[in-house]
Amino acid sequence: MPALRVDLVSDTSTRPCHAMRQAMAQAPVGDEQLGEDPSVNALTARVADLLGKEAALFLPSGTMANQIALAVHCDRGDAILAARNSHIIEYEGAGAAVFAGAFVMGIDCQDGIFGVEDLETQWRSQRVKTPRSRVVSVEQTSNLGGGSIWPLEVLQDVSRFARAHDLVMHMDGARLMNAVVESGVSARDYAATCDSVWLDLSKGLGCPIGSVLAGSQAFVDQANVWKHRFGGAMRQAGIVAAAGLYALEHNIDPLAHDHRRARTFGAFLKSLDGVRLIHEKIQTNLVFFDVSGTGKRAPDIARSLLDHGVRIGASSDTRMRAVFHRDVDDGGLDLAMKAVSHVLCE
Repeated sequence: MPALRVDLVSDTSTRPCHAMRQAMAQAPVGDEQLGEDPSVNALTARVADLLGKEAALFLPSGTMANQIALAVHCDRGDAILAARNSHIIEYEGAGAAVFAGAFVMGIDCQDGIFGVEDLETQWRSQRVKTPRSRVVSVEQTSNLGGGSIWPLEVLQDVSRFARAHDLVMHMDGARLMNAVVESGVSARDYAATCDSVWLDLSKGLGCPIGSVLAGSQAFVDQANVWKHRFGGAMRQAGIVAAAGLYALEHNIDPLAHDHRRARTFGAFLKSLDGVRLIHEKIQTNLVFFDVSGTGKRAPDIARSLLDHGVRIGASSDTRMRAVFHRDVDDGGLDLAMKAVSHVLCE
């Protein structure tokens, strides 16, 4: 099999560049668990300021950030309201039920974005036979919504409803900076609608590991307790925190190139017989497409693409996803389009 040349399976495929590796190698470090790592402290302070929150906590992964936030916010038996296609439902192993003792009520919305009218039909007050609605969770951008961006006005409306009904707002910010770059709305303005929010470092920002969870000081203090319970405490973590500091300085604006390449790839797919874009409007770096009209199975297409050095994920017999990131330049985009064209015309 040829060497992998273009990896579009996820933006978690990004690798630290040489300059980021240098920053990691030179990072001052200390005991993170004791609060003595200067690089970790600098990163959490910077993200807290970026998001307009009192404090922040460095964590190994975004899934841990979601699960810690839900564990802090919920009592056993509480309900979490989220899009039915959200990450906390689809990809986190029922963690809310396991760790927080809470369950997630899914809201039907193809693009992952719901409004106040959807919440009104799902919200329940505390009664003897009714689970208490406690958390509203939003995902910015929505992965299975095709990388769709929550409009600030919709977030503000949902936030007002939440506060009026004693609900907590949590934001899964896995691709928050993609939304910021594309919309021109600041991370602080998006985060102002939520009580807790986290920023992923290991997707489009190109770091090898990490997320940063932010909120009030009281929230972060409780989150730190859960971090230790989950085994997320680290020691000389400044080596990886330095990657986050580098990314925040250098890797945000270039996300716009990922969005441009995704749209170019989407336009190319639309020109192919039997291929249909699942989300007609490509807002950020995710491209979902249906290949049922080609007469080929998506897993077979994915395997054939690997023979051309291109990897694209297949999530079903008919559905595929291509994710653009900083390791895919214009040459990689051209190679991917040629490979897809060749495989589908075989």
